[in-house]
Amino acid sequence: MIDGDTLQELFENLASELRRGVLVLAVLQECHQLQYGYSLKQRLAEAGLDMSEGTLYPLLRRLESQGLLESEWQLIGDQRPRRYYKLSALGAEVLAQLDIEWKRLIAVLRQLGIGGNGNHGSH
Repeated sequence: MIDGDTLQELFENLASELRRGVLVLAVLQECHQLQYGYSLKQRLAEAGLDMSEGTLYPLLRRLESQGLLESEWQLIGDQRPRRYYKLSALGAEVLAQLDIEWKRLIAVLRQLGIGGNGNHGSH
């Protein structure tokens, strides 16, 4: 039998794994508009997808190195320079394909009884 603390830890680890799986999709979607790291972090948190800077910034750099995002430094007013990210043309193509795959996966999960019908896989 699993105690409550162990169960909570197990749940948190698995939920974190699930969230990591959707971060790329969420970041690409939000970068349709010019975003700097902190504004992106805030926007995702407001939507319910909170992540640490230690997760976000390496992800932004990786997506840029893959050609999915473009970045530029901007100085606005008296603020320090900020690196702004925007979806590249390749990123838009990849996002469209990921969106199709995401919808396919949701359909598969619903067919398996997960999400949408409330029976959580019981038959």
